[in-house]
Amino acid sequence: MQSPTKKALVIGAGFAGMSVATFLAKKGWAVTIIEKHLLPGGRARKMEVEGFTFDMGPSWYWMPDVFERYFNSFGKKVSDFYKLKRLDPSYRVYFDQTHWDMPANYTALAALLESVEPGAAKALDQFMEEAKFKYDVGVGKLVHQPGISLKEFIDIDLVKGIFKLDVFQSMKKHVARFFKHPYIQTLMEFPVLFLGALPQNTPALYSLMNYADIKGGTWYPELGMYSIVQAMYDTAKAEGVIFNFNEEALHIEVVNGMAKSCLTKSKITGEQKNYEFDVIVGAGDYHHIETKLLIEKYQSYTASYWDTRTMAPSSLLYYVGLNKKLKEVTHHSLFFDTDFELHGKEIYTDPSWPTKPLFYVSVPSVTDSTVAPAGCENLFLLIPVAAGLEGDTEEVREKYFNEIVARLESRWGQTISDSIIYKKSYAISDFKSDYHSFKGNAYGLANTLLQTAILKPSCKSKKVKNLYYTGQLTVPGPGVPPSLISGEVVAELIHKNTLKG
Repeated sequence: MQSPTKKALVIGAGFAGMSVATFLAKKGWAVTIIEKHLLPGGRARKMEVEGFTFDMGPSWYWMPDVFERYFNSFGKKVSDFYKLKRLDPSYRVYFDQTHWDMPANYTALAALLESVEPGAAKALDQFMEEAKFKYDVGVGKLVHQPGISLKEFIDIDLVKGIFKLDVFQSMKKHVARFFKHPYIQTLMEFPVLFLGALPQNTPALYSLMNYADIKGGTWYPELGMYSIVQAMYDTAKAEGVIFNFNEEALHIEVVNGMAKSCLTKSKITGEQKNYEFDVIVGAGDYHHIETKLLIEKYQSYTASYWDTRTMAPSSLLYYVGLNKKLKEVTHHSLFFDTDFELHGKEIYTDPSWPTKPLFYVSVPSVTDSTVAPAGCENLFLLIPVAAGLEGDTEEVREKYFNEIVARLESRWGQTISDSIIYKKSYAISDFKSDYHSFKGNAYGLANTLLQTAILKPSCKSKKVKNLYYTGQLTVPGPGVPPSLISGEVVAELIHKNTLKG
């Protein structure tokens, strides 16, 4: 490792924060991360209680190649830290009257689709051929651009493939070109929900997510998603990154367009510190850092700008422990057994608490016995809701919990409510208090056409020369793999700009 010559301060120890810190440290920077929580991980923290271990945030492991690339950058492999198991079925989807188990095997999946829509197997081949091109170009090139200038996209492969990338067609129309059966359409549209927007508002470029799903596979890291956090934390420390936990950033002092220091406060002792640095990276909530840590003169974006952004959803979450094992349940289950269009409208068009929500259930204990006591089950329940909703009360949370538990019991044919020994809810107000999350969002900005690449909030401040941002509110967007990439991209931009002087 080179001798440190420049100092960087990173606010936030989530995936993007640890990524940018570790890449900077590898380039010879002296890097300190300040984190308001006791543990690293940000929204991917873990909660250990009464013998259960809950991953508090992300629960899907897609794009294993992105994680491998990340650790390879530091001379490591994923297998140096944790083992991966490919889930089969990848997940289960509940429709009105039936459910489908999505096979990990491509041939089996094609046969399933063909059985409900003649010609769907051939259509899947064509659909996936296009999706592979988008994945290779999108994940290989597009997401590794900092989104500072249009010149970044003057690339012969991008120019040649601009029409094949389907940037200007919606995902919904794209899927409808290949498949007519409504269940198949729902399956093919589902992965873009990870990007925080409806299929009709998401560029068809993001069928690359179908490639990630179907070809890349759905995996589970042993001991849970927090294994990734621990691996990144260990890697960062090995590169010399210093972590200061239970410490919150209060104010960034800017002099003549340069950030000079950052005032912090210990959440335990109340002690304040003042850090000086050459570069500061906001890896917490972009809006919070802009509007609360900087005076208005140095904020890149106005209040009206933020208010007109299309936010990805927030989430109403439940962490549940049962004192019994469930029969014939899968690790991941999606409940698309109600009106998809209505729930989408209640998130994006007319924000309101959902009438009859779609929801998602993870039962990691069917795969990993370590996350629950013997004979018990670990459940993670998620209802997507509009960001910024008022009325996040215990009564509202209890109402929805009872509703989805009743639907679970009906579809699973077994009781749950009489076996609950632990339950905790988490929603909009928690996202705000724990992460300073803008409007209590869970995933960042929606990846709509007008919020893609250079149209996202910039990863470099427009007003403060040495202030940068990384994470889900800037490039490349929401999700765990994009956060790892975001840190790498921003570290490279910082290093290049510093060398230029």
